[in-house]
Amino acid sequence: MSTRLARASTDPTTTAPSPAAPSPATPAPDAPAQDAPAPPSGTPHARATLAVTSAATAVTLMTYTAPMITLPDTAAALHTPLSAQAWLLNGTPLGLAAVLLVAGSLADHYGRRRIFLSGTVALGITTALSALAGSTWLFTLARLAQGAASAAILASSLGLLVHAFPAGAGRIRATGIWGAFVSGGIAAGPPVAGALTGAGPDGWRWAYAALGAAALAPRALTESRAAQRGRPDLAGAATLGLALTALVAALTLGRDGWLRAPVAALLVAAAVLLAAFVAVEHRVRTPMLDLALLRRPLFLASTTGALFTGFSVIGLFSYLPTLLQHTLGLSVMGTAWLLVIWSGTSFVAALQARRLAGRVSARHQLAVGFALHAVAAVTMLGAASSGSWTRLLPGLLVSGAGSGLLNAALPLLSVESVPADRAAMGSGANNTARYVGSAAGVALMIAVSTSTDDLAHGANLAMTVSACLAVLAGVTVLLLRDRNRSPRQA
Repeated sequence: MSTRLARASTDPTTTAPSPAAPSPATPAPDAPAQDAPAPPSGTPHARATLAVTSAATAVTLMTYTAPMITLPDTAAALHTPLSAQAWLLNGTPLGLAAVLLVAGSLADHYGRRRIFLSGTVALGITTALSALAGSTWLFTLARLAQGAASAAILASSLGLLVHAFPAGAGRIRATGIWGAFVSGGIAAGPPVAGALTGAGPDGWRWAYAALGAAALAPRALTESRAAQRGRPDLAGAATLGLALTALVAALTLGRDGWLRAPVAALLVAAAVLLAAFVAVEHRVRTPMLDLALLRRPLFLASTTGALFTGFSVIGLFSYLPTLLQHTLGLSVMGTAWLLVIWSGTSFVAALQARRLAGRVSARHQLAVGFALHAVAAVTMLGAASSGSWTRLLPGLLVSGAGSGLLNAALPLLSVESVPADRAAMGSGANNTARYVGSAAGVALMIAVSTSTDDLAHGANLAMTVSACLAVLAGVTVLLLRDRNRSPRQA
């Protein structure tokens, strides 16, 4: 469904953008975020770091998108009732949301390479376990663990890039390419999963086995970590992880009724645990999340943009393939290629979006990306009942362009809105918001689209809700302007 271009304060061909300035209430950033000086951006090491982290990110997103295409076959093989199918989609987002910020903090403290390599091995193992699952809950548990492994990869990747590419034009290009590979993984995942699903009755299992093998490919990187590490914030990690787990579980169960006792209990537990997390972060010397960052408009813009990317964009496109298979009678590969049109356009747009650096701020790029998705969702109204997949094409292309802008703007904004030595934490916070949003978005889109007996009408409702959320997101990020920066920087 990671939910990214550049906040560029000046023309990248002349002067490097300045790092995010701390607010008056925020302590000055610590020492540089590595044990050794970062290598120049053009060195083979830097290029290798970009290649490895981008490839791993692409495989991570391929595993994330597999259920979007294989959901009907997976649900049939596991005898999953309609009321529980949201768990098949939300297993990985739940693991991601619970662990991302924790993984980012651990990467900064114990070594980004160490966490990255651990994540790739764990992703390979857990993806293979998904292929062996024989029941809905075993599959969901495997996907939860898969999400935790993906969190380690996504959070540490951007930390490694910050070390390899000092602030400036090189980092703008690197994070833009990394963001493009988020789209590239989404583009490659559906046809791979669709092709393997068509290989036989249990073809969907081969999709997970193949992706698990890809995740185990060897990777060589240079270690980096925060200069001032301190003691790990285990209490913060425990309270936040449990709070996010309870929240996403409540959002997933809520589609069957928000007034039920389990949903209310989970929401109350999430609220209590979040309050406990805030109390812990105020007391520890090295908090997992510096709450003073919440006073930074650019950090809030980064987090809000990621949250609504998951809520509006990923939420819709996670369940849209299933809707199209039921309403238009498309095959698995048919819906896979439609997703490729959307995500392929996103890949190209993200690669080209770095050319906007120095001309359009990341905050405005986010606003334009959300606006394009809103327009696209409106153009797709009625497509599910039209009887023709070509009716979707304009919307897929426009939304793909908007998604590319989002995927290119968010990664750089996530690391440059925090102190330099907390880059992995910034990435973790950003991606946590993205996947909490995606889990909520999937639950919302399933609830909305199945609220009527006519799935075509339900698809229209889901697209309308997605468009409204995108408009709200665009307006919000425009209002979150850093008053201490020049108009071009903000």
